[in-house]
Amino acid sequence: MIFTETKLKGAYIIDLDRMKDERGFFARAFCQKEFRDHGLKAVIAQANVASNARKGTLRGMHFQYPPAAESKLVRCTRGAILDIIVDLRPESSTYLEHISIELNEDNMTALYVPERFAHGYQVLLDNTDTTYQMGEFYTPGAEGGLPYDDPWLGLRWPLPVSVISSRDQAFRPLREVEDEIERRMSPAKSAA
Repeated sequence: MIFTETKLKGAYIIDLDRMKDERGFFARAFCQKEFRDHGLKAVIAQANVASNARKGTLRGMHFQYPPAAESKLVRCTRGAILDIIVDLRPESSTYLEHISIELNEDNMTALYVPERFAHGYQVLLDNTDTTYQMGEFYTPGAEGGLPYDDPWLGLRWPLPVSVISSRDQAFRPLREVEDEIERRMSPAKSAA
């Protein structure tokens, strides 16, 4: 695997190191040792799949609070998505900054999302599938989210939103929840 750290410390773009021959290619998509060597959480507590029928579908911006904060390894296995993550670590020099990356079936690139980040994506093609390897179990009481169109975040989505869940539409704006995010995402809370 080829690990490239983004401007958000601890968030990595992970490309496949393809071994090609007449059959096609073979590549390692996950390795606990390589993840640990890069300081990443090397535990997969759950593996999830999302299937998206319509281009423009938006999922996000989701996160879990500590002590159930989750890391994610996200890959697009069919179609294409624009994936965006937002740093929610109050002590970070990149607090509330974001990055975006296209993940698609051709590049097979993965995005490693550290704990205490918000995550979301928009589907760029009909019939797009994604996989998530989660570093923590889904914990309903610890979940949170931010609006995908929150002006304070300044996220840019390439398409009009065609489908979004009522839950994702109901997230309160950052200006209303920032104190709670700062308090609950603080390093002291994360270590607890």
